[in-house]
Amino acid sequence: MLRKSSRKPRRPGRPRAAGADLRERVLDAALACFARDGIAATPLRAIAQAAQVTPALLHYYFGSKPPLIEAVIAERLLPVIGEMRGQLQHAEDDHAALIAGFVNTAFELIARHPWFPPLWAREVLSDGGALRELIVTRIAPQIPKQFEQRFRAAQQRGELNPDLDSRLLVVSLIGLTLFAAASAPIWRRVFQADDIDTEMLRRLTLALLDRGIGT
Repeated sequence: MLRKSSRKPRRPGRPRAAGADLRERVLDAALACFARDGIAATPLRAIAQAAQVTPALLHYYFGSKPPLIEAVIAERLLPVIGEMRGQLQHAEDDHAALIAGFVNTAFELIARHPWFPPLWAREVLSDGGALRELIVTRIAPQIPKQFEQRFRAAQQRGELNPDLDSRLLVVSLIGLTLFAAASAPIWRRVFQADDIDTEMLRRLTLALLDRGIGT
């Protein structure tokens, strides 16, 4: 005669191991993997391992990789973009204040979210990057185009160097902030410049722009 097991059958629903912060931990792990290895090259099992959860639990929350990517975009990437957009909306019309506000906010966000520059370099700058279309269709109208319009208006008022292309000025701002941070592992190694931190980059960028932009 078989003995009945004393173990109670598992109730359907959320696994016991899933704490309140488990989903957040998975998103953070996915973001770190995406920034380090790229979205396409990161399998779900690598994310599960980084988050210290089972693949089954990851599937429980997200089902498959595309919904996980969408969650990372919606809950990690877009809020950072939203902070930058908020800075633009509250900035003064003065172009110098607008530029300084962009630089200060960009480096503040980079310091708080070090994953952003490498993710941007991998998934936006690189051909076939998973986020390039997102940047062009959903983000570009929010920030770069608004900056360009305000720089062009400043030129029309005679407050900004008319020899500058307002579009390329936006590109230069992004290059001096995001690209400088994304390429830091390279130039720090070349120049043995581990002493240069985000704050030094911020001050250098402001000084360069202050001397290179004017009427």
